[in-house]
Amino acid sequence: MATTTTGRRAPDRKASDRKSPDRPWLGQWNSTVTSYYLLVGTTGLLTVIGLIMVLSSSTVTSIAEGQSPYAAFLVQAQYALMGLPVLLVAAHLPIRWYKRLALPALLVALVLLVAVIFLGSIRNGQQNWLELGPFSFQPSELAKLALAVWLGTVLGRKQALLGSWSHSILPAVPGAVAVMGLVLAGGDLGTALVMGLLVAGAFLVAGVPLSLMGLGSALAAFVVGYVFILQQGSGDRLQRIIATYGAECDETSECYQSLHGLFGLGTGGLWGVGLGGSREKWNYLPEAHNDFIFAVIGEELGLFGTVLVLALFAVLGLAMSRVIQRHKDPFVKVTTAAVGCWIVGQAFVNIGVVIGVLPVIGVPLPLVSAGGSALITTMAALGMVISFARTEPGAAKALAARGSVVRKSLAVLGGAVRRR
Repeated sequence: MATTTTGRRAPDRKASDRKSPDRPWLGQWNSTVTSYYLLVGTTGLLTVIGLIMVLSSSTVTSIAEGQSPYAAFLVQAQYALMGLPVLLVAAHLPIRWYKRLALPALLVALVLLVAVIFLGSIRNGQQNWLELGPFSFQPSELAKLALAVWLGTVLGRKQALLGSWSHSILPAVPGAVAVMGLVLAGGDLGTALVMGLLVAGAFLVAGVPLSLMGLGSALAAFVVGYVFILQQGSGDRLQRIIATYGAECDETSECYQSLHGLFGLGTGGLWGVGLGGSREKWNYLPEAHNDFIFAVIGEELGLFGTVLVLALFAVLGLAMSRVIQRHKDPFVKVTTAAVGCWIVGQAFVNIGVVIGVLPVIGVPLPLVSAGGSALITTMAALGMVISFARTEPGAAKALAARGSVVRKSLAVLGGAVRRR
């Protein structure tokens, strides 16, 4: 303790510093580039986990079909390599270009969705694939990204007017209804529900009146429930809902896939049976490398693997919420909210289906399930959000400074090598 001129002892600086609520690690967490690195890290990790699990869960079925055991993995790896430059371009595209491309992208998406209704091919009872020669893709996946950017542009420009119902409805609601209606016309209820989450996220962050959102949600639930579930000719969707929430179900039909998904999760235990050791993937669990890949993760990697995947999606959502809070551009806030509700919401819907909380509706696990259109579009959307994170207040300067440090370090290492 030091003594002052008045005879009183001055407080010990070291003791006061130890009691300070500020911690160095908290300062790093609140860095201007935290959102950027969280987005890059989680996107990369989820994509790598997806490639590994697609390889592990598809080898048996590929061999059974007379193909190479690496067939599905090589296809998924090709899509990942195609999505990587898309992500990099999206991550460096200026925000003004997204605003300029919003309306053309939505119009292209609407044209493709109309084309699917007349020219599309039917897979698993849904007419949502468009084939162009040897290539096939799902326009509904592209429509998610186009709708998110368009809603961000429209609602971002009308921030001061969204307290009025008329300005909140026009033109955002007709555009969203047109996209979702065309998706429903192709029979893809799962994708339409994910789009509903996307629209809800955009409207909520934009500041649309909650009364309008509540009325719209009730109307949408009535239309979907009555027209696309109760009035469905085959009654397949209604049977799946009854099988999920009813007291009894047929273990050989409606409940078969859900039960085998739970069998896989239950078999894995805490640490899993080991990578490649799944039994359910031996043609017991349908769509093991696609919609139900989370069950294979639980069986082979155990509770540790499933919690890891859940944590990565939670961190992804946290990173996007940071972008929403820290960025000043309303367009960025609304678009990021739409993308966040789409990707993270779809992930938890998929996981909810696998664990039996939700009926089987056929949506993949983003970045992890097999599928080219979904993977490339999701990587493009996350690249766009990474671009937003790069323009957070102070982020561009911090990234430029760190880049110069890396270049100087490489130059020093190069000089040392030449001297040797």
